[in-house]
Amino acid sequence: MKSIEKIKLQNFKRFKSLSIDFAPDINILVGDNESGKSSVLSAINLVLSGSTHKVESAGLESLFNSDVIREYLQTEKKIEELPVLFIEVYLNEQNNADLNGNFNSERKMCDGLRLECSPNDDLSKEIKEILLQPETNFPFEYYSIKFNTFQGEGFTGYRRYVKHLLIDNSLISSEYAIKEFVKDMYNSYADIVEKNKHQNEYRKHKDGFKTNVLTNLNAKLTEYNFSLKNNSKANLETDLTLCEDEISIDNKGKGKQCFIKTEFALNKKEKNLDFVLIEEPENHLSHINMKRLILKINESTEKQLFISTHSNMISSRLDLRKSILLNSNSNIPIKLQNLPESTAKFFIKAPENNILDFILSEKVILVEGDAEFILMEAFYRKVLSEELANSGVHILSVGGTSFKRYLDVAKQLKIKTVVIRDNDGKYQDNCIDLFTEYTEDYIKVFGDSDNTRSTFEICIYQDNKAICDGLFSAGRKTLSVQEYMLKNKAGVALELLEKKAADLNVPKYIEDAIKWIKV
Repeated sequence: MKSIEKIKLQNFKRFKSLSIDFAPDINILVGDNESGKSSVLSAINLVLSGSTHKVESAGLESLFNSDVIREYLQTEKKIEELPVLFIEVYLNEQNNADLNGNFNSERKMCDGLRLECSPNDDLSKEIKEILLQPETNFPFEYYSIKFNTFQGEGFTGYRRYVKHLLIDNSLISSEYAIKEFVKDMYNSYADIVEKNKHQNEYRKHKDGFKTNVLTNLNAKLTEYNFSLKNNSKANLETDLTLCEDEISIDNKGKGKQCFIKTEFALNKKEKNLDFVLIEEPENHLSHINMKRLILKINESTEKQLFISTHSNMISSRLDLRKSILLNSNSNIPIKLQNLPESTAKFFIKAPENNILDFILSEKVILVEGDAEFILMEAFYRKVLSEELANSGVHILSVGGTSFKRYLDVAKQLKIKTVVIRDNDGKYQDNCIDLFTEYTEDYIKVFGDSDNTRSTFEICIYQDNKAICDGLFSAGRKTLSVQEYMLKNKAGVALELLEKKAADLNVPKYIEDAIKWIKV
């Protein structure tokens, strides 16, 4: 099976430099907004396409790293120091001498493809004239676009060494996006001989329509006649569509379009694609269809997949160890490949979780249940006199048995994490001994050290007796107020939040946890 082992970028979009090693099966790109997930997929797509037209359509001004351009324009603007953009795709052994060589930035003998955008040497005189101008004018129009194999040979979209498909579900409703998808699918399945035959036959059918159908109509005209267009905007590729049960994909709902596109590309019976790039597969999908899509992705074993996502379900169900974390403040990708297997399997099988929210956070408070989650923001405000939303701290309710799973991830990504949990009557066992393998200075566990204060509700009641008695004693016949609070945890927390949030005393262990995570 063909696979991309690595990609290297220089001066491409937000990356001055980037290098990512890929797994041979599934690669899941996750990250915050502007982290560059889409840029990586776009880079792979541009190189594999071999299409100068695609690069020109995107525009060098939008492809070049803006910081590099700005910094260059602030220098003496020497022509020999003009920035160069390149994308290199390192492939596994392809058994093709045309792909093998050291025409790459590492001067490494291997198989691969390269796209380079650099100043056109034949236009040096014109470039110098532009650089001498006093205004800040960068000579994008005088750059050349070159596609080469690592052997040094040029290539184009008419001679592709590998077959790939980009499915951009963020543009699913765009007529242009649908046409591009259908055209790409057609180009993946039809070889040059077939395409030439199809186009020739299609043109003949158009000519036949004019001769056989429009003749009577044209006989009524003197100076003009009706005909059918035959140009780049009206040909076989522009008129093709995909159908399911005789209904065109154009006429399907957005969610169905997403599913059809991905299902078609991942079909196990189809051997025409080597790589499938999927942008935000979760777009427009219902919960049930999302699960169906994940099943399809997991069943795909004949193609290397590259997926960018914001979905907790997709990132966890496809195995967190396949995740590549990109951060908008860094050019260094982080992987979870060393995550313990048991933890990876936990997130695959566990109920719906918010693991991606955790992965994308810098500081996290993990709590045990709904009651703690409901009141924690008010406690944060009370302890620090500031709003949680402005702090960069996230609160996640994960359940007491899941704490260690999240801490395994925190260890890999160095996420500052505090656990706030009940001592369940055994502080030493449940809050200290249970977490001895997490000794990192960015991980800490807090619980009440008094074994008689075994749960969150007991601590709240004992620290706020007057408030709790005032709110919950009316109508009590058999249960004490504390017992009532233990049996109605979420409801009690909500009532406390709505009626007495500003007056509550924060239990000491929670106050300490909040102060620790803030530092």
